Amino acid sequence: MLTRDNLKGSWAGLPPAWTPNDTFDEKIYREDVRRCCDVGMPGIYTGGTTGEFYAMEFDEFQAITRATIEECNASDVPVMIGCTSTYTLGVQRRVEVAADLGADGVQVALPYWMEIQEDQIIPFFKEIGKSLGSMALSVYETGRAKVTLTLEQHQAIKDAVPNYLMLKANAGTLGCTPEGCQALSKFVNVFVGEHIWDELGPKGAIGSCSAMIYYNPKIFLAFGEQLQNKDWGALRKSCAKIKELLAFLVKHCDAKGFTDTAYDRLGGVSSGFLKTSLKSRGPYKAATEVDVRELRQWYQAHFPEMLEI
Repeated sequence: MLTRDNLKGSWAGLPPAWTPNDTFDEKIYREDVRRCCDVGMPGIYTGGTTGEFYAMEFDEFQAITRATIEECNASDVPVMIGCTSTYTLGVQRRVEVAADLGADGVQVALPYWMEIQEDQIIPFFKEIGKSLGSMALSVYETGRAKVTLTLEQHQAIKDAVPNYLMLKANAGTLGCTPEGCQALSKFVNVFVGEHIWDELGPKGAIGSCSAMIYYNPKIFLAFGEQLQNKDWGALRKSCAKIKELLAFLVKHCDAKGFTDTAYDRLGGVSSGFLKTSLKSRGPYKAATEVDVRELRQWYQAHFPEMLEI
C-alpha cells in the first residue's frame, strides 16, 4: 500500500509502444516496463501526457493497464495508473479497471476539454474517491486543464478524499512555487520536475513524475538519492546539468512542434534504454532518427555520461 512515507523519488511515466500499424505493441511495452523495474526505479505510472492518455481507446487503456500492473507486480514495484478523462464517468470507469487489476494508485487531472467551474472541482474529486478503495490518489495539476487550484482547494480535496497522497505539480501551478510547495507538503507529497529539485527540495518536494529517469536510470536515480539525502550542494550541480539538457531539448524540439511524448521517446531511445519506437499518435509529430543522432551528438559533446547505459 502506498503511503506518504514510501511515495517518493522519480516514478517513470512510460510512453506506450505503438506498432507501425498504430496498434499497441504489448511485447515491446512489457520489455520497457521490466527494464524500468529491473534497474530499481521507485515506481511506474501510466497515462500522463507522455503516456498519451488522450490518444487511446478504452480497450487499449485496459490492455496497457493490465500489462503495466502485471509486470510491476512480478517485480514488486509500485504502480500508478493515469485515469484522466474528459468527464467524470470516464475517469470512474478507468479507476475501477485500475482497482480490479491491482494498481497501487491512480493519477487524475481535472477534465480539460470544457473548463470545469470552481463549484464543480470538489464534487468531481468526491465522485472519483468513491471508486478508489485503498488506492492512493495523485492529482495531476497542469495548465492544460485551464484551471489552477488554490491551497484551500487542495486542502478541500484532501478532506474529501483522504487517499489524496501526491500532487504532480507542473509549471504555473501552486506546487511549483517555493511558498506553495512548502504549504502543500504539510499534507501531500509534492512531485516536481527534476530540474527544480534544488530549488523546491528544501521546500518539501520529494519526487518527480519523470521521463528523464529512463533517459538514463543510473544518472537520475543518483540524482534522486541526492534529493532524499538532502544533499543540496550536489543537487545544485546535478540540476544545472539537467537544465542544460532541457535547454537543448526545448530549442531543438519546440522548433519542430514536438509534444511531450515525442520529447520523451527521443530521450529514452537516444540513450538506448527504451526499446519502444519513436512513433507517437497523430496528428501529433514524432521525433525521427535524425533527431536521435543530433541528441546523441549533443550528449557526446556536453553530457557523455548519458550514453553510458
